[in-house]
Amino acid sequence: MEVAEIIQEIKLELRANMNGVVSSQMRGAGMQYHVNFGIELPRLQQIAGEFTPNHEVAQQLWHENVRESKILAGMLMPVERFYPELCDIWADQIPNAEIAQMTVLNLFERLPYATEKAFEWIAGDNEMLQLCGFLLIGRLLIRGTVF
Repeated sequence: MEVAEIIQEIKLELRANMNGVVSSQMRGAGMQYHVNFGIELPRLQQIAGEFTPNHEVAQQLWHENVRESKILAGMLMPVERFYPELCDIWADQIPNAEIAQMTVLNLFERLPYATEKAFEWIAGDNEMLQLCGFLLIGRLLIRGTVF
C-alpha cells in the first residue's frame, strides 16, 4: 500500500471516530490545533495498531497541524529510523504539553539514545524541550532504563 493510501485510510478512521463534544471541550480549554477530532487515546492506539510502523507515513502525519495526526505519528514511527537529528527536529516542533506527553510516551522513551536527549533538553533554555526532557526522564525512571 502506498503512503498516500495509508494516510487516506488514517484520515477516514479519524473522521469516523470524531468526538465533537471532547473536541469542543479541548478547544474551550485553550488547546489550539488546526483540526482536533477529540479522539481518545485508547481509540488512537487501536487505529495505530491497524497499521505497520512506517517512517514516511509518520513524517507526513507529524507535519499536519492535527492533534490526532501528531499523536499517531509518534505511534507509527519506527524507532530504528528515528535518528537523533530527526528527534531534535520533531522536539523543536512540539506545539504544546499534550503533544510533548504523547510523543514522549509513544516514541521518545523507546529510543536507544533517550537518556542523552533528555539531559540535553533539560540543560537547554527552550521550555518545551525542557518539559520533554523532564517527562522523558520520568518515563525512563518508571521503566528502570535511565543511566
